[in-house]
Amino acid sequence: MSDSMIRDISLSDNGEQRIRWVAKFMPALNALREEFIKDQTFKGKTIVMSIHLEAKTAYLALTLNAAGANVICTGSNPLSTQDPIAAALVKNGITVYAWHGCTDDEYTMFLNKALDHMPDIIIDDGGDLVHLLHTTRADARKNLIGGSEETTTGVYRLKILEKNHELKFPMIAVNDSYCKYLFDNRYGTGQSAWDGIIRSTNLTVTGKTVVIAGYGWCGKGVSMRAKGLGAHVIVTEVDPIKAIEAVMDGFEVMPMDEAAKLGDYFLTVTGDIDIITERHFMEMKDGAICANAGHFDCEVSRKDLERICTRKFEARKNIEGYVLPNGKTVFLMAEGRLVNLAAGDGHPAEIMDLSFAMQTLAARYLLQHGSEMEAKVYTLPHELDTKVASIKLASMGYKIDTLTEAQRKYLGLD
Repeated sequence: MSDSMIRDISLSDNGEQRIRWVAKFMPALNALREEFIKDQTFKGKTIVMSIHLEAKTAYLALTLNAAGANVICTGSNPLSTQDPIAAALVKNGITVYAWHGCTDDEYTMFLNKALDHMPDIIIDDGGDLVHLLHTTRADARKNLIGGSEETTTGVYRLKILEKNHELKFPMIAVNDSYCKYLFDNRYGTGQSAWDGIIRSTNLTVTGKTVVIAGYGWCGKGVSMRAKGLGAHVIVTEVDPIKAIEAVMDGFEVMPMDEAAKLGDYFLTVTGDIDIITERHFMEMKDGAICANAGHFDCEVSRKDLERICTRKFEARKNIEGYVLPNGKTVFLMAEGRLVNLAAGDGHPAEIMDLSFAMQTLAARYLLQHGSEMEAKVYTLPHELDTKVASIKLASMGYKIDTLTEAQRKYLGLD
């Protein structure tokens, strides 16, 4: 087990079974895997990954390892690590520091232990590795070429560092690649968030009023899926352009102060703090269910619920009930953490195939160009998006047209 810290190595068989399942449905990553294994692209390099440790991310880690990298994995959320997956990775030679339900102190300890391996490349999900590398772990930048960021919240944090001229190494915002946000954020979150909610509540969505906070790509996805499940959907927004888009997509739009009185389900996907707070909870229906699909547990204010409730109880696995002073009960899912991962299996394999193909290409891009890159936030070249999309289309049995020489000339492409 090297110096790994996991819950139980005996769970590895179950974890390996899960990884084998998703591997069959990730053709884009498999195509790159063959190419990179043949070239041993990452031979001699250490890659530290702070990720949601579930089957798809595990297959990414195993792919990088098979391509020569020394891979170190830790979690990016205390509730999203799946212990069988962590055990399977360790059994297959990956160093892992993570277990499900770790405390905040344990979570930070695991991140630091991962950074003790002095990475050449980091793959971050939410920005916690980058934060440590800019504060208490500057020493771990010794060999660092750069890194990549998987999610919207992490990119927000990177852009603040860049704006303040504080970013110390190049970071690729994989989240901002077309083959990531157009599919992962929209279709991945759209399906997996409702998967987590439905399997945990065992209640209908059809006929209910669903309030979606935020109409970015994730908000578009969860709203579309809620509508498809038969819900009446209300969107809350601060951006007038996104609000108009939501209206023209067929949804009601109103402030959260008004929506709080109407919702049966509330789902936050903003990446910001304090979206649902005390004043909203006190206006909710008895039995309202709150969940979050943003990266951090700060969108639905659990601290407000803890402070104002007269009683708290476990209603079901992954659901806590809070009895309010007005006698009503509000339910919070997965402690306000990522409901699709803390209460589900995360995004579908076919969706993460695109995202993790882009992550693999980002790691290679850093090896090839990192020495020339300034300490800024980058997006990958468009041709890499096109490459991944072409592989994916072919795997699905689709063909598309190509431009003639005359058409290319007309468009000024030659």
